Amino acid sequence: MAGKTGNQKIIEQFLADGMDHMFGNPGTVEQGFLDAVAEYPEMKYILTLQESVAVMMADGYARATQKPTIVQLHSSPGIGNAVGALYQAKRGHAPLVVIGSDAGLQYMNMDSQMANDLVAMMEPVTKYSTMVLSPKSLLRTLRRAIKIASTPPMAPVYICMPMDVLDAINDEPVFPTHIPSTRVAPAPEQIEEAAQWLIAAEKPTIFAGDGVAYSGANSELEKVAELLGADVYGAEFGDIFMDNTHPLYKGTTGHMFGDFSYPITSQNDANLIVGTYMLPEVFPHLDDIYKPDAKVIHFDLNAYEIAKNHRVDLGVVSDPKLSLAALAAAIERLQTSEQKTAAEGRLQAAREAQKARAAKTPEPVVDGKPLKMAQFADVLAQKVPQDVIIFDEALTSSGAVQQAIPPRLPGSYFITRGGSLGVGFPGAIGAKLANPDKTVIGFSGDGGSMYTIQTLWSAVRHNAGAKFVVCNNGSYKLLQLNIDVYWKERSIDSHNYPLSFDLSYPAIRFDILAQSMGVDAVRVEKPEEIGPAIDRMLADDKPFLIDLVLEGNFHPDWVKTNCSQ
Repeated sequence: MAGKTGNQKIIEQFLADGMDHMFGNPGTVEQGFLDAVAEYPEMKYILTLQESVAVMMADGYARATQKPTIVQLHSSPGIGNAVGALYQAKRGHAPLVVIGSDAGLQYMNMDSQMANDLVAMMEPVTKYSTMVLSPKSLLRTLRRAIKIASTPPMAPVYICMPMDVLDAINDEPVFPTHIPSTRVAPAPEQIEEAAQWLIAAEKPTIFAGDGVAYSGANSELEKVAELLGADVYGAEFGDIFMDNTHPLYKGTTGHMFGDFSYPITSQNDANLIVGTYMLPEVFPHLDDIYKPDAKVIHFDLNAYEIAKNHRVDLGVVSDPKLSLAALAAAIERLQTSEQKTAAEGRLQAAREAQKARAAKTPEPVVDGKPLKMAQFADVLAQKVPQDVIIFDEALTSSGAVQQAIPPRLPGSYFITRGGSLGVGFPGAIGAKLANPDKTVIGFSGDGGSMYTIQTLWSAVRHNAGAKFVVCNNGSYKLLQLNIDVYWKERSIDSHNYPLSFDLSYPAIRFDILAQSMGVDAVRVEKPEEIGPAIDRMLADDKPFLIDLVLEGNFHPDWVKTNCSQ
């Protein structure tokens, strides 16, 4: 056969775009393509044992590299397995390029086994979903998809490539995909107006997200915050947009309840939103979230999110880095001496408040009591290298981890986003593959880790020496916390948690599960076991798991009595 097939040409297209890691799970209709991968040793195929693991591992790699990342999935059953993970990747703006195959155009009217409308299946969880209908437009369509995935708002795309299209000789040229620049700045008069509103405010506040980290605007954000003496909150983010030890960093808005966010958003007379949207809660506040006369300014590259749900007085589709740099210059030029003094007073007050918090006596550790996450995190902080990378999915333990190892730089601390469980461990592997010379530690709960526990096998197979910590509290702890709020809101007396929140029976031995997949592991139940376990974990660059047994509200005897059939 003269010439190259589509199977070969799409690999060459990916390599021309600098995409050399592919995360996937194979199927029969992709066999020609997967056979061709062997001809290109520079393309690294990372085999996973379930499709959602492939997506979440690619999500971690994409977040660590900030580059489009390939995911290879099988047809109907494969993409069906991946839908939940793709939803999370879409909400988190991961630029995943998902490719899949089908038996072939010639079979599409047969309604045979595994037949389905694959494009329609993927439309709700991708930014762009399409099928290639001709060998003459295979690479053209692939480049279009890569561009769409990589252009703000970034998100997964899906290209169905039927088997006969891939098997056909392809004479399309291979050349790098062009990603258009989005380095656009607001007009000078918009910057001037925004600066005037902010410097006139007695309580300016900034809400920021991943757009800041992705555009490299962390230093510009800190400068604007310091010039204004403005508190800074995170809203819907997975990377670090501001050094968490900065006195003006105040944490996050609500993840679950609008009633948590409302006291934060309603107290300010000027609000600057950069690189995110307002707001990410599951149960949002339905009325206006700002003070009636407060000014609201929004800079973002995602036009859809500006004024999506809440009012905005000045909204600009613009690059966060350029916007903040111009804003800082305007503030310095326009600020009066009285306004500058007021801003410096707010900054100094934030410093004093930070010192007061640091001076508080920590809660004493009681011998014989179940472990608290802070005990483990404090020891870990003393032993990990300064450039450690954390991938944190253990939401109810995150506070203790972040207190001990404060997130400071972009790319050093990734937080779960999108609402789906299971990303902590595969995300850590993806981050490790992107940073092979650094220590990468993934945190997940006992519930979340069981969604994707088979990812440990892939870590060993591909020599990805990520470390894993299971925060094992015997329950879906977040659901217990959320139902506490539900009961309080509805004046329902507290009572026993639903048994469906209890994971304690039968007990899951994560250390044994890990060992069965080739990962060295240890179970930690006592304070004196913490240090030696961490030393073992950090002794080499191989995968390692700690099954960390923490305090929790669980009742295996109740579960056994009431749930056993």
